[in-house]
Amino acid sequence: MTNPSARLLRLLTLLQSRPMWSGPELVDQLGISARTLRYDVAKLRELGYPVNAAPGTAGGYRLSAGTTLPPLQLDDDEAVATALALRTATGSSGDLGEAAATALVKLEQVLPRRLRPQIATLREFTDATGASPSVDADLLVAMTAACRDCRRVRFDYVKHSGETSRRDVEPYRVVRAGGRWYLLAFDPGAGDWRSFRLDRLTPVHPDGPRFVRREAPEPDQVVRGIDRVFDRHHATVLVSAPAEAVAARLPARVPIEVVSQRRCRVHATGPTPQALALNLLQLDHDFVVEDCTSQTSDALATLSRRLEGHSPRTSA
Repeated sequence: MTNPSARLLRLLTLLQSRPMWSGPELVDQLGISARTLRYDVAKLRELGYPVNAAPGTAGGYRLSAGTTLPPLQLDDDEAVATALALRTATGSSGDLGEAAATALVKLEQVLPRRLRPQIATLREFTDATGASPSVDADLLVAMTAACRDCRRVRFDYVKHSGETSRRDVEPYRVVRAGGRWYLLAFDPGAGDWRSFRLDRLTPVHPDGPRFVRREAPEPDQVVRGIDRVFDRHHATVLVSAPAEAVAARLPARVPIEVVSQRRCRVHATGPTPQALALNLLQLDHDFVVEDCTSQTSDALATLSRRLEGHSPRTSA
């Protein structure tokens, strides 16, 4: 094996396949000299792979856990299994579902095309219980691929009002915000950047003609475009808890003011009055509403009444 890169990959695959290899075994498997083996092991260490060498007749080479995660080598079956497992995990709530979705996008971008029919077949005949309808792994991968390949996408989009429109846009990036996925894209028809919720998007032509990527929008513009969805309704509340304790339960984007060691002020938002009321309930501390709209006040009163009506009653 004369190609150094191929030889390194082969050595890495062998080290990952079992806990320990002796030097002579690796020399025999790779068809190289002991000196070349030592050189290749040194190169792997330079790349971040923690290869340990133990001397003696019972010693050898083994790949141990390190402080960082270097690239992994997967064979075809392992890659297919990993992709299917990640698809199932995208239905999990919280950070696990988000991490699985982003890892799936990264994996499917580099999978050889020959493996995709296997994944599609297994997915078709495999049930994933508990999957969240808000995360469509196929759509997520398709939109990310369109961003990567600079291909226009055409889709039907359902607005917050329920109105449906057809869009033809230049995708730029897929963004995770507020527990949902968004496509950030330039809309030539509107002449401006727009953000679209993926769960409201139905592709019509996801693999359109190529376009020349435009200059990236300012980060503040991206944030404002997505935040508008969450900032339709506002409430300012005084919370009976330290700011540090409250901040641990809220996204970083929510403004918190320190009032004293035991109290803080939260400027909460929500896409609807009902969602804002639930957001305040998740503070998990007593609070007093200082300012809010009448719709939010009504939503809080309705939520309080319903919770009181469902509380267990004790018998005398």
